[in-house]
Amino acid sequence: MTTCVVTGGAGFIGSNLTERLLRMGRRVRVIDNFSSGRREHLAALRDRFGSHLEVLEGDIRDLPFLQAACRGAAYVFHQAAVPSVQRSVRDPLTSNEVNVQGTLNVFLAARDGGVRRVVSASSSSVYGESPELPKREGFAPQPISPYALTKLVGEEYARLFGSLYGLGVVSLRYFNVFGPRQDPTSEYAAVIPRFITRLLQGEPPTIYGDGEQTRDFTFIDNVIDANLRAAEAAGAAGQAFNIACGERFSLNELAARLNQIIGTAVAPRYEPARDGDIKHSLADISQARQVLGYEPAVGLGVGLERTVTWFSQVKAGV
Repeated sequence: MTTCVVTGGAGFIGSNLTERLLRMGRRVRVIDNFSSGRREHLAALRDRFGSHLEVLEGDIRDLPFLQAACRGAAYVFHQAAVPSVQRSVRDPLTSNEVNVQGTLNVFLAARDGGVRRVVSASSSSVYGESPELPKREGFAPQPISPYALTKLVGEEYARLFGSLYGLGVVSLRYFNVFGPRQDPTSEYAAVIPRFITRLLQGEPPTIYGDGEQTRDFTFIDNVIDANLRAAEAAGAAGQAFNIACGERFSLNELAARLNQIIGTAVAPRYEPARDGDIKHSLADISQARQVLGYEPAVGLGVGLERTVTWFSQVKAGV
């Protein structure tokens, strides 16, 4: 049976990926230090899949721990990170320790363990404020936050590990991922879970800036599909790919759509724009289509409806 390692496997993206791998009949080792990942995301999976799921509590900054975890694995899906732009602005040291040193450790452990391929989570933030849209992988990166810089360094390590050691690493530049299991309570929570939880409470969502900033929102199922394709696609190793829908929507449009889905009419509250946030984001996904065979199957409307349903059930205790 094929064994896969998922770092950050108790988090939002990691737990959804872990579930899909288990449903495919894979054996999964989850690595998580539970600083932001949630044990409850894995509890139901343990009950259903039993010994096919192994949960290893530990930190990716611990190289010997990672080396032991990667032995005998065919694939590593590296999702663990300190993910927030704003947190990285406040605390660049921790972001660097986890996202750079931790990622280097993951690649070393995968190399030493004979792993077939690593799929590593990168970010659209590496493009920075480049005014040209859509963003293409060939653009010169212009990171404007420590978080974005750490992701770019991770991509460079991925490329080097291919050329120096023959380790196949694929970097996926995620664009504004959303969906079930995303945490709305963190100070650094992503915009969609924050908006949904505020509106479900009848309270105004907060928009930083004028709300005309745009994002290429990407439902979680699309991201999971991209990870699975990147693990197998010929010719993908050593490259970075945009993972998105190729459409952009403003935060004002997002608030209006969510009001419509939830059945509310609550106007947003506007606050000053935040340091490190980019104004506009839109992906060119033609390279992912061509090399990975990636196609976003779930658009914004359906994705928002599914996400609202999930958060409504959580609120109701279902």
